[in-house]
Amino acid sequence: MSIIIAGVAMMTIINSSWKGSAMRAITYDQHGEAGQVLRLSEQPAPAAPAAGQVQVRVLSRPIHPGGLAGVEGLAGGPRQRFATPRIPGVEGMGVIETVGEGVQDLRPGQRVAFFPVPGAWSELVTAPTDLVVPVPEDLSDETAALMLVNPLTLLSLLGAVEDAQHGQAGPVVQTAAGSAVGKLVSAAALKHGIPLVNLVRSATGAQTLRQRFPGLPTISTADADWRTQVQDATGGRGAQVVLDAVGGSLTGELAGLLVDGGTLIAYGGLGSGSTPLESLALTPRALTVRGTSIFHWMAARTPEERAEDVAFAAHLAATAPELFEVAAGYDLADFAKAIDHVRRPGKSGTVLLTSPAP
Repeated sequence: MSIIIAGVAMMTIINSSWKGSAMRAITYDQHGEAGQVLRLSEQPAPAAPAAGQVQVRVLSRPIHPGGLAGVEGLAGGPRQRFATPRIPGVEGMGVIETVGEGVQDLRPGQRVAFFPVPGAWSELVTAPTDLVVPVPEDLSDETAALMLVNPLTLLSLLGAVEDAQHGQAGPVVQTAAGSAVGKLVSAAALKHGIPLVNLVRSATGAQTLRQRFPGLPTISTADADWRTQVQDATGGRGAQVVLDAVGGSLTGELAGLLVDGGTLIAYGGLGSGSTPLESLALTPRALTVRGTSIFHWMAARTPEERAEDVAFAAHLAATAPELFEVAAGYDLADFAKAIDHVRRPGKSGTVLLTSPAP
């Protein structure tokens, strides 16, 4: 009996030691198609939090198109290899395990969301406290996992539209209107009176979005006359601004929808193919093409502005959780199925990667 007890005690010690020194993580050591280069592995747990940091046990994290793009690298570019495996993801939610010296407003056991914290597709992350946000008590884990990146992207896009309009509001067209960010843009357009025209890829998607936002024209680019429909929806004027998450071969056609002096704002690369810059008639039509990315948020905003943005995001999640739709959740071990779901035609909502609660 004593041998059995001793054996059980030893296994407890071994298991406790393993939990403290390793964690599950999704990693890659070269750029390439995500389903081929990603793998689930055991990785060393991050170091204990230093002063002003917390360690979070991650429970849920979204798969964003930008995250997959980071794994795959630039289209047509070299497939770079890395000496040390990388862990994707910068957003998620979880429970604080430990806090570093001087941390007073956060405590172990508290639910938090975080962004931008590299390595979110793992079970543990260590983050500075200014990148960690307490989750409201009545907010679900699923909504909390989505409450930062998409609302902050929305603020970035609205700011870019305002800059492009130079104080004279005109029609705005957005692609990928059925996406999570696209739906946030639609909700904001209705609230603020922005004359928005939505573009989606299919008739089914257009019908679904019309039911969700009946006050906004929604057009399927699968229709042969979709460009004419856009002209009609903008009162024959064309668009002053195009918000484009697709890019690729569609860029030229989108530029053709702009009025002279209009602006195309690119913030994603969901499409295929490419468009030569010289084909856009930028000079004779005085068009502007600019990009925006959530990854510039930290550098572009002051600490006070970032705090205001985060407060907006948390309020939006708490008051309009229906705008934070989840398509499905998959355990880290099922990441390949999760990626397939992300790319499923007609998908509605964001796919999450989850881990068991402690």
